[in-house]
Amino acid sequence: MKLIAGLGNPGAKYDKTRHNAGFWWVDLVARRENASFRRESRFQGSVAKLSLPGGDVWLLKPETFMNLSGQAVAALANYYKIEPKDILIAHDELDLPPGTVRLKFGGGLSGNGLKSVAASLGTKDFWRLRIGIGHPRDNELTEQQVIDYVLHAPRAEEQKAIEDAMDRALALWPRITASDMEEAMLRLHTKASANSKA
Repeated sequence: MKLIAGLGNPGAKYDKTRHNAGFWWVDLVARRENASFRRESRFQGSVAKLSLPGGDVWLLKPETFMNLSGQAVAALANYYKIEPKDILIAHDELDLPPGTVRLKFGGGLSGNGLKSVAASLGTKDFWRLRIGIGHPRDNELTEQQVIDYVLHAPRAEEQKAIEDAMDRALALWPRITASDMEEAMLRLHTKASANSKA
């Protein structure tokens, strides 16, 4: 992987909201690598450069707001000639409960952030790290609109579950940087299945 982009919304107002789970994960990666973000207007976001044994890896947090995330991803990818297959997009996933995290290549586009990325890259064939945040209907919040749900902070027990899931994904960082994605996916999903049976 040469570009890891976390999806979310910029600004303190959104820091702790479910929609910013993608930002949370790339922040974890930056802390692990002792990297710091700086704003780059040409990439419409905050970036951090990691110099790793396998080559440079860019971390990106778009500042375009979620629905235009693809503009920032494509700007950096085009500048550094990074292929979509070498891009990992970390994002919140309504269809997975808190505590669940999945790796996936290509496929459907759930949410406007992924749709924007696919439209800007011209393909759906990029990697996704899907961080479960649950759906209001699964939390007996049937009256709450999805947009309101994702723009609020998780409950304490949900936050803990989300953080545990992100830590499990972070443990596979060496595999991800080596582009050993099939092995990373196998390990992540096998561990998840074992946990669900426990």
